[in-house]
Amino acid sequence: MNTQAVQPDRLAKRIDGKQVSSQVLAEVSEAVQQLQQQGIQPGLAVVLVGEDPASQVYVRNKVLRAAEVGIRSIEHRLPADTDESSLLALIETLNQDPQVNGILVQLPLPAAIDENRVLEAIDPLKDVDGFHSQNVGGLSQGREVLTPCTPAGCMRLLRQTCGELSGLHAVVVGRSNIVGKPMAALLLQADCSVTLVHSRSRDIERLCRDADILVAAVGRPQMIKRDWIKPGAVVIDVGINRIQADTGTRLVGDVDYDDVYDQAAAITPVPGGVGPMTIAMLMQNTLTAARMQLG
Repeated sequence: MNTQAVQPDRLAKRIDGKQVSSQVLAEVSEAVQQLQQQGIQPGLAVVLVGEDPASQVYVRNKVLRAAEVGIRSIEHRLPADTDESSLLALIETLNQDPQVNGILVQLPLPAAIDENRVLEAIDPLKDVDGFHSQNVGGLSQGREVLTPCTPAGCMRLLRQTCGELSGLHAVVVGRSNIVGKPMAALLLQADCSVTLVHSRSRDIERLCRDADILVAAVGRPQMIKRDWIKPGAVVIDVGINRIQADTGTRLVGDVDYDDVYDQAAAITPVPGGVGPMTIAMLMQNTLTAARMQLG
């Protein structure tokens, strides 16, 4: 087996998602400036339905990052009682607007709105979340399409940490449409041998112990312990969970960071690991969408 990515003879390296996300944003900003010199400014439309506090924070952060890199953001804040037909009509207007290169509908949507129908209404070339079935299918076929932001961010972290990924055994814990499945597809594209484990998998601990790369995206706080990790593995923790501690509520991942730290060659912290990469890759996707639409 290719073991070039593992270094079991030293303490784990903390993978700094904030630092890498800053690199991505700097690259996007430079490319946007080049487009602006040609009279082109990429535009991102963000649609928020309702007043969910977490969603409002996410939208605000996305708008701030867009401004930092020179992407024009267009916000559409709709009341919680917005009906599905009105939302679909707005999306169609944005699909037809040449000044809008990317469309993001903040999830979750109110229960009365069919989430899948809304996501399918977005033009695949403007689907910067990478959730449209055409983009999902294209990803599984290995075509160049707009890719979900969190898995794309994980791949950037892995490439900067490991270098060449070809031949490594990657285990993805969790099979969600947003992270687990596209993560497995991207790792396959990178010529990894991929195992996707989930709640019905047998002997999950043994499968995880065989991984050169372990990606945890299951949504269970601190589920993955030291004895699940092969010495020298690289661990990417996508989970964001709130738990009660002596000092109050705190954020933890799906991996028990303190327990795993000196077993792994490299590991992402929570917070400060994968999280910052998601918005950075959204900016990258908006730039990519603009380039695709320009041909």
